[in-house]
Amino acid sequence: MKALLACLLMLLPISARAQSDKIDCTSESLNQFELDQCAGRAFKAVEARLDALVRELSGKYDPPNRALFEAAQKAWRAWRDLECDYETNGTAGGTINSMMNTKCRTAKASARIKELDGQLHCEEGDLTCNAPR
Repeated sequence: MKALLACLLMLLPISARAQSDKIDCTSESLNQFELDQCAGRAFKAVEARLDALVRELSGKYDPPNRALFEAAQKAWRAWRDLECDYETNGTAGGTINSMMNTKCRTAKASARIKELDGQLHCEEGDLTCNAPR
């Protein structure tokens, strides 16, 4: 009986993931679980774009610039997560907090994409960016 219960508990995350893939995030009648799932889905998409851009940019830098960039990116992620914890602290303990925190991280990641894209495509002679060589 314990083995059966353990197997069923292991299947719960798979079931929840399958359910979240079917959620229509454009619907106006979503419950909080569905809103959380949609926020998570949006964050994963933005985070994937950010990770790809970071890899592209990092690959174009020489070793000293790459090390600086990777340290800056690591610090930026830590800042983003702490900043979003701070910004959403008013909802801490509430069911909406997870969604609000995820939306904050999504917005900050989207802004970071714009910043890094500017670094990747800065014009020659622009001393405000560290263009890859």
